[in-house]
Amino acid sequence: MSVAFVKEPNEDQVEALPERDLGTDPNFVTARGLALIEEALSTHEAALEEARAAGDKIAMAMLNRDLRYWRARRSTAQVATPDPEGETVQFGHDVALRRAGGPIQRYRIVGIDEADPARGLVSYLSPLARQLIGKEEGDRFKINGAEAEIVGIGPEAVD
Repeated sequence: MSVAFVKEPNEDQVEALPERDLGTDPNFVTARGLALIEEALSTHEAALEEARAAGDKIAMAMLNRDLRYWRARRSTAQVATPDPEGETVQFGHDVALRRAGGPIQRYRIVGIDEADPARGLVSYLSPLARQLIGKEEGDRFKINGAEAEIVGIGPEAVD
């Protein structure tokens, strides 16, 4: 085989990384979610400067990709707050649930980037949030095959 058609690796060349998926759903965020996006931007910008100073091309490529993602998320962010007079579950609300015979569990409905189910922060696109939105205190519904009841709705933070 002729070496004329063999591509030699170039140390200055970094493979193009695939873009992070932005999704097609609206980018609803809480005020906290917007602050987290701003924080991610600051952190990534500082890390990019460090990578530039170190000449780390791979880190620079990864950070540039992540910065494109966070800039897009910031530019499309729509801060949404629950209606304080509303009696139904809305984006940004905390919801207290009691499953049959179990302890009360609290969830907050938040944006995609803010979601952290282990901390009770669920994306508004999650199956749980979709079941909760529009329901009132006292409403019952099935979750994972078991019945649950909404025992509280409010703007309190889950953290």
